[in-house]
Amino acid sequence: MGGILVLLERRGGDPKGSSLQVLSTARKLAEGTGDAVTAIAFGAGASASAAVAGAHGATKLLAVEDPALDLYVPEVFAATLAEAARTTGADTILGPGTSLGRDVLARAAARLSTGLLSDLVEIERGAGGALRGKRPVYSGKAYAWAKVPEARPAMATLRPNVFPAVASGAAPAEVIPTAPAGVTPRCKVVRLETSPAQELDVAEASIVVSGGRGLRAPEHFSLVRDLAQALGGAVGASRAVVDAGWIPHAHQVGQTGKVVSPSLYVACGISGAIQHLAGMSSSKVIVAINKDPDAPIFKAATYGIVGDVFEVVPKLTEEIRKIRADA
Repeated sequence: MGGILVLLERRGGDPKGSSLQVLSTARKLAEGTGDAVTAIAFGAGASASAAVAGAHGATKLLAVEDPALDLYVPEVFAATLAEAARTTGADTILGPGTSLGRDVLARAAARLSTGLLSDLVEIERGAGGALRGKRPVYSGKAYAWAKVPEARPAMATLRPNVFPAVASGAAPAEVIPTAPAGVTPRCKVVRLETSPAQELDVAEASIVVSGGRGLRAPEHFSLVRDLAQALGGAVGASRAVVDAGWIPHAHQVGQTGKVVSPSLYVACGISGAIQHLAGMSSSKVIVAINKDPDAPIFKAATYGIVGDVFEVVPKLTEEIRKIRADA
């Protein structure tokens, strides 16, 4: 036996983009091996994800259709994932490097007494499911390769927005109704609170515009929001402005916030402390706007603009709006 089992995280009933990225990666890893890719989804309506799961690489979908699992139940999710690994005979388990994905796979790895590679930006799968992956270390200043050579199933979480989600014309995944593991939860998620404005999650967005202390006051954060809106991106922030109460912690990018890997990251008035760089240095394109030419952020930037954010950002927003209006 063998194969790859993928945790399909859902939000609002739909699979999150980070999970589809993992599914597409699993399909690529399984190419030429004859191994099946199986997804597992939790909550009411889980079987409705069969079409999108199939398009992104899954041949089967374990649907744990239980309304009690619409919100995250740590012990049940982990125990059910571990049991699914045993019943399917999967030698590899993959999940998204989100808060939920990291928690579930870590708990399941403990139950299975196996190895877990976390926050990978590259992954290789060898014979018999052996995993080898590349991950950031030392706050993103270097990368290290790690592997799970013998323990099975080998497990890994993949950093969001690093691996592409590639849909195909494949048929919907075969739905297999699956019962949740019979464990008694020790904690319960009562409710999930989201931003009233339904703002994009920085961890999921392909474009992130962040603001720092260079904005001087909370009312000036509207400059960042306007630019993010013009680009169709999410609003991020440095730790300093979050600690100052300018914006909720959900927007914080960095070592003590969220790790992001968007296609475009725009840093407005952010000096570039190592804690912040650790959370965004893997972005594909980084644009830094700062009036200090010696700011550390410029060392990580793809493009740098030495200038006053109060002059540069409004002009940039205006030009982007013009381009989009003419498109």
